[in-house]
Amino acid sequence: MKIDVLTLFPQMLDGFLSESMIGRGVTNGVLEVDVHNLRDWSKGKHNQVDDRPFGGGAGMVLMPEPLFDAIEEIQEPETHRIYLAPDGEPLTPELARTLAKKKRLLLVSGHYEGIDDRVRENLIDQEISIGDYVLTNGTLAAAVLIDCLSRFLPGFLGEEKSLTNESFQDNLLDFPQFTRPAVFRGMPIPEVLLSGNHAEIDKWRQREREERTRKRRPDLLEDSP
Repeated sequence: MKIDVLTLFPQMLDGFLSESMIGRGVTNGVLEVDVHNLRDWSKGKHNQVDDRPFGGGAGMVLMPEPLFDAIEEIQEPETHRIYLAPDGEPLTPELARTLAKKKRLLLVSGHYEGIDDRVRENLIDQEISIGDYVLTNGTLAAAVLIDCLSRFLPGFLGEEKSLTNESFQDNLLDFPQFTRPAVFRGMPIPEVLLSGNHAEIDKWRQREREERTRKRRPDLLEDSP
């Protein structure tokens, strides 16, 4: 998959794209990410890309001209253009899985009070929110989206089955995890995990997923089909 990110703060993604699993995915060629500085498409000696909103109000709005120029230059015929916005479609595992099937994505990062709405109406295919809160800029949201969908790319995870029972699959949270030692400071792990009976272990994990979801996120059970 090829992902382009258009942002005012490209260096925010330097560490993210070079570390951990994302870094390995890039190194192994599973994922390609190009980060573009919006100011490269600015006009004038001051590299201005924002201006005051019509009608007044606090903050600044990203201007349409540099965004139109940048998006039209970066995009390819198969590019799916996404704007990260707090009023967009909520990010879910199902949405991430769908996006992972795309060949090329362009992630547009908003800043300040957002972007000129003419860009949203004419150049954006989909708007996505990573949660009901506001960030200082959309570059962090772009990183979250990249991380989330990358897990569904073939070859990205070393152990594909790790996707099977993780949180939010089947509208359930994950089960508790334990590792050695079996007893730590007088606290033992559940006996069933030492039994070697994988059928019973699977039943225990399913019960724990359901119980944890009832206690912590009952809204997920309400949304189940």
